[in-house]
Amino acid sequence: MIVLYGIPNCDTIKKARTWLDKQAVVYQFHDYKKEGITKTRLTQWCKELGFNALINQRGTTWRNLPSVAKENLTQTSAITLMIENPSLIKRPVLDIGHKRIVGFDETQYQLLLK
Repeated sequence: MIVLYGIPNCDTIKKARTWLDKQAVVYQFHDYKKEGITKTRLTQWCKELGFNALINQRGTTWRNLPSVAKENLTQTSAITLMIENPSLIKRPVLDIGHKRIVGFDETQYQLLLK
């Protein structure tokens, strides 16, 4: 099962969902805000992608974090922050079972979903 992780009001999520729908890709949408995210899943993603690839450092949530939380960020502290603040996770994360991709890039989606 293909799962698209994100927050429904995010513009990038909307683009990804529109693209998936137009391609008739069957997927499940996982809303971080409503459903949360598990430590186990984030740990797996961090091992595969690196925690820096998952942290959205451009958003308001990141900017509003205390400096001490952002300094000397480790995988463990990043995972804790992402669980407490799901808006910190870059969006979307597309999970096709054997691979994950962060962000929306039409070309990457086409290659991944062939």
